[in-house]
Amino acid sequence: MPDTSCVAEAVRKYGDMLYRICIIMLKNHADAEDAVQETFIKYMQKAPDFNNQEHQKAWLITVSTNKCRDMLRKRVRFADESEEILYNLAAKDPESSDVIESLLELPEKFRSVMTLHYIEEYKVEEIASIIGKSPSAVKMRLQKGRNLLREIYRKEFRNNELQQT
Repeated sequence: MPDTSCVAEAVRKYGDMLYRICIIMLKNHADAEDAVQETFIKYMQKAPDFNNQEHQKAWLITVSTNKCRDMLRKRVRFADESEEILYNLAAKDPESSDVIESLLELPEKFRSVMTLHYIEEYKVEEIASIIGKSPSAVKMRLQKGRNLLREIYRKEFRNNELQQT
């Protein structure tokens, strides 16, 4: 079991990032908190040896995204929370709330890859190792996710035009 100072340092360093990923994947405040908490519990129980901080960060992201997927499969407990709360919780800055809103409309497999790439700024190869897919599969999900976002924005643009006429 790692000493408590190592765990506290990991929580301080990575807790907010993991929470942002979980809230975007799960769309629920309570479930996101649970996923992050369970990620750090697993960290304490497994006490893995890491080559460096990036290895530790990737391991924590992998565990938390896997936990989110498990929770999505079993989801029945809580309804999705209002989008306004999610924007405030997930956005690093107020200007990104439109992006968060659009990401929340994507299916989970695209939402998680898009979040890791565009919000957390991971490279394709890093995302591939985190989610256990090939780099080409990650590129394909990014491309499809961008296409879905384009469609979302087109629909919003058309709706706004219709409302103005």
